[in-house]
Amino acid sequence: MNALIADKFEDAGAAALKELGLKVTIDPSLKDDALAAAVRDTQCDILVVRSTKVNRAAFTEPGKPALVLRAGSGYDTIDVAAASENGTRVCNCPGMNAVAVAELTIGLMIALDRRIVDQTDDLRRGVWNKKEYGKARGLKGRTLGIVGLGRIGAEVARRAAAFEMQLIYSDVVAMPALEREYGLRRVQFDRLLADADFVTVHVPGGGETKHLIGAKQLRTMKPTAFVLNCSRGGVIDEKALTEAVESRTIAGAALDVYEIEPGATETQFSDPVVNTGRIYGTHHVGASTDQAQLAVADEAVRVIRAFVESGTFLNCVNPVETAAHR
Repeated sequence: MNALIADKFEDAGAAALKELGLKVTIDPSLKDDALAAAVRDTQCDILVVRSTKVNRAAFTEPGKPALVLRAGSGYDTIDVAAASENGTRVCNCPGMNAVAVAELTIGLMIALDRRIVDQTDDLRRGVWNKKEYGKARGLKGRTLGIVGLGRIGAEVARRAAAFEMQLIYSDVVAMPALEREYGLRRVQFDRLLADADFVTVHVPGGGETKHLIGAKQLRTMKPTAFVLNCSRGGVIDEKALTEAVESRTIAGAALDVYEIEPGATETQFSDPVVNTGRIYGTHHVGASTDQAQLAVADEAVRVIRAFVESGTFLNCVNPVETAAHR
């Protein structure tokens, strides 16, 4: 069998795939037509991606993969409908990066409250302004609203509870065990927006959550509140967010993901949202810790091993009748 890795991937994971007897091709620069061409040329049975988008063309080429594996949790960068139509299974590695994303979320909350980015920028320019920056409200006793209490949301709650924050959440499913463990309270989405001092979203990307937080929702929030997105780009309407922060409708925001992001090999990014004061940004690195990447690689190898050895599709996200075995 052939495996095409069209993204960054741990060396140990690639080595483990070779030990399974796979012929492994690695090219993180592939995208769009070039990716489809590589699928055709390598006749890959397995395609592994992280942030690389996989469009319809990859599933209609001769020699289309039997398995596309997202080495991560979200899979909105993959045309799952096209995969299903063409008999390709799409699998993922859910929850392996939950702790890493939660850690970044907490870090961004503290950075917003203490204006760490602004303070650092001033110091690097030779400016000392203790009076301006000595006005943090602190996290203890503040209300954190978690939108989506999946694995990442639960890890955020675990850490926020240690800061003695008041925890509320909005989710389509009630989580009584987590409520008891962390003192969480389930509320309606609009109530969460109105009551929270910090709102953090941890939901899948895609049509159902696109612009889940837009101008109307931002107007519901407190003028002292912050919103964070370490989930998927597009969950927050960036234009509306920029306007809300500039008009002081809310106090600020922090983003790790964006509606339009550079490709894996691009180095320029000019989204207006990151040039707005009081909006802090990171480079879609929520899952990018050594611990998380090793865990994802281990899970990816486990999923691929099951496919190679028994034709089983673990963590499969699309129900198709037959797999494209060769």
